[in-house]
Amino acid sequence: MTVGLIGAGVMGETLLAGLLRSGMKTSDLLVAERRPDRAAELAEKYHVEVVDNETVAQRAQTVVLLVKPQDMEIVLSEIADSLQPGALVVSIAAGITTAFIESHLSHGTHVVRAMPNTPALVDQAMSAISPGSTCNDEHLATAQQLLQSVGKVIQLPEKYQDAVTAISGSGPAYIYYVTEAMIEAGVMLGLPRDISTEMVYQTVYGAATMLKETQMHPTVLREQVTSPGGTTVAALRVFDDFKVRAAFLSAMEAARDRSAELGKGITHV
Repeated sequence: MTVGLIGAGVMGETLLAGLLRSGMKTSDLLVAERRPDRAAELAEKYHVEVVDNETVAQRAQTVVLLVKPQDMEIVLSEIADSLQPGALVVSIAAGITTAFIESHLSHGTHVVRAMPNTPALVDQAMSAISPGSTCNDEHLATAQQLLQSVGKVIQLPEKYQDAVTAISGSGPAYIYYVTEAMIEAGVMLGLPRDISTEMVYQTVYGAATMLKETQMHPTVLREQVTSPGGTTVAALRVFDDFKVRAAFLSAMEAARDRSAELGKGITHV
């Protein structure tokens, strides 16, 4: 099976590198990139064939769309007449529904909607995939195999994809935001910046590892750190005073709503 990637930005290159690390042959991969300098860079770095969108559609049985939501309609118009009969199209674009993509492609083209996140760069992505109207288990398995090259994959109904975008798609940014704040707090409390940075990085990594390795509920792990009358409970009380938990809920609702708006603004379905 030949896999074609349309779009070679951060996520496109990340998936390309992951597929090659997983053992896929360069001869089974095609990449579409408009910018000549970027195309030359990818060809030299990964030894893959870099072509245009129509050529990817003509030659690949599975086409992965890694383009911005606002560019999706243009790209679909470029590849619609070139796709192989029964081709699988995997879309990685916030808010874009499978129904919209199907409406722009020939009948019999199968569509899977996917949302990975940037930890794919270190093979620790959290991806969610959802089937379009004509997908079967084989199509989902193909999409899952592709995304497993860069991390973990779950399958779920498409109605949850905007929530997925808000939680795991945008989620790394929330962690980085908190990490930034903790580093700055360390500096404010008198620690050298490099020491504060190292301490916060290891603390975040260690806490995430505890969550994953123990499979304990975060409430239980938090309570293990929170001694009555101690330093941690004093800090958590301030978080509660500033309604940090409520702010997180509101922020993720806003991200979900924005994902839905992106889709409505472009797809009209």
